[in-house]
Amino acid sequence: MKKIIFLLFLLPLSLFSQEDLLNNLENEAEIDKTVIAAFKGLKVVNFESTKLASKNDFYFVVAHRFGSVKNGFDDFFGLDNAVTQLKFIYGFTDWLNIGIARSSFQKKYGIHAKYQLITQERDGFPVTLVGYNLATINSSLERDQYANLEFSDRLTYTSQLLVSRKFNESFSFLLAPTYIHENLATRSRKVLADGTTLNYDEDHNQFALGLGGRYKISTRVSINADYGLHLNRNENSNFRNPLSVGVDIETGGHVFQMHFTNAQAMFEEGYIIQGQGDWSDGDFFFGFNISRVF
Repeated sequence: MKKIIFLLFLLPLSLFSQEDLLNNLENEAEIDKTVIAAFKGLKVVNFESTKLASKNDFYFVVAHRFGSVKNGFDDFFGLDNAVTQLKFIYGFTDWLNIGIARSSFQKKYGIHAKYQLITQERDGFPVTLVGYNLATINSSLERDQYANLEFSDRLTYTSQLLVSRKFNESFSFLLAPTYIHENLATRSRKVLADGTTLNYDEDHNQFALGLGGRYKISTRVSINADYGLHLNRNENSNFRNPLSVGVDIETGGHVFQMHFTNAQAMFEEGYIIQGQGDWSDGDFFFGFNISRVF
């Protein structure tokens, strides 16, 4: 009988102790308010997105751009004039990616770093900020074109601040302020009526603003688009701002992106500075990106 009375006495104390323990655990628990998956692909279309490869993930990316569809069956809607970029990206940490790439367009090689600065949070910081730096080497330049060509003339540097916000489960938006330094500035040529050719060089330091968005139309499919506004383009330039529209399709271990764009180049300085197609004239390119993660 004494044991029963003793147990009845301890029972309320035990219940109060458990309640206090649960309250302490709830107070100490950290609720993750990070907003994820603003973009499912590493790129929106041409512009980098704020998605990074996770730690120890290894990405192999194949990007392909056919020639202009403008010429129709003469070159089978650009099939005869395709260019390809191969890229390898490794996630050293969850916030730092390093990548190397080679593009057949101007035989360029590139190395980049992409790093997360801050993430969007529910009821917290409103956007995700990611830094991106790229250096490329143009191996197609020849001394018969540039008599005083030096190795440094082959180099171009790009820096971007990628700013994204996921507004809801369907819509995400990106801003990408961009700075590009060309050691050998892009040249445009204008032929006068008398046959004289005038050369117009861009500034070595160039500025642009990228705009991009993703709208999810099903569990695995989204419509993507991006546009690059070149802020100090030479008024006599032969080139145009890049506009691209496409579709992202998630298929298991990779994202397949199909799109149309007026820029055939795939490195940043290429599609921002040297977008050669004119949408209004039917002069644009079909392409795709395939990302496979290991």
